[in-house]
Amino acid sequence: MNQTRDGKFLSYWYDTGTPTFLIKLIAGQKINVLDLSDMQVGENDFHKYDVESMKAQPILYQSGYLTIKDYDEEFELYTLDFPNVEVHSCFANSLLEHYMESSGETTGTLNTSLSQALLKGDIDGVINSLRCFFAAIPYDIIRESENYYETAVHLIFTMLGFKCRSEVRIAAGRIDTLVETKSFVYCFEFKMNKTAEEALAQIDSKEYLLPWEGSGKRLFKVDVDFDHDKRNIGNWKAVEVSR
Repeated sequence: MNQTRDGKFLSYWYDTGTPTFLIKLIAGQKINVLDLSDMQVGENDFHKYDVESMKAQPILYQSGYLTIKDYDEEFELYTLDFPNVEVHSCFANSLLEHYMESSGETTGTLNTSLSQALLKGDIDGVINSLRCFFAAIPYDIIRESENYYETAVHLIFTMLGFKCRSEVRIAAGRIDTLVETKSFVYCFEFKMNKTAEEALAQIDSKEYLLPWEGSGKRLFKVDVDFDHDKRNIGNWKAVEVSR
């Protein structure tokens, strides 16, 4: 990365090497992009050089997009992850443009509005920003799937540099998407053509936010229902967890 006069670092290394081949490899192998962090690969996977048999994860490491986070000597398993927020953010942006056919102009509108809303606890602003984004996506590529929308939202939050995890496994179950800021924790549950009460009841019954109680942060449980006919967010509801 290069440094500007005001002391900020810009991702020139990433920008000059946009990973088109890697994005296509991930898509071709149908890799769940929600699992690109903390992924595990075996020792043998690093020694496959045939295009038809090589896996995307070791190639991401060998090309510098991922780094080794941990190694299990007993099982010869490597845990790979992004080296920093900047690389993860840039890669998420490339994935978003590929999967959603979104333009830089479309994603650029999210940078200020959505970021400020998340940092302020303004969930109305968060939903409105996401609605504007989905409204700009070509209608014929949108799929009738909760996972499709969940993946898009995950990539958006990650692209903006927020601490975002999806399909988070805890003792009580699996959280769709969890976003943390300095002051807030947002627990998102995504549904397709269902009611907000169902999603919020699931968050309550599974006690999804219990691990974050006592963190000093304000906790929100957020249901987002996607309306396939509108190809956008339909009903939604957010409730702050009382402490």
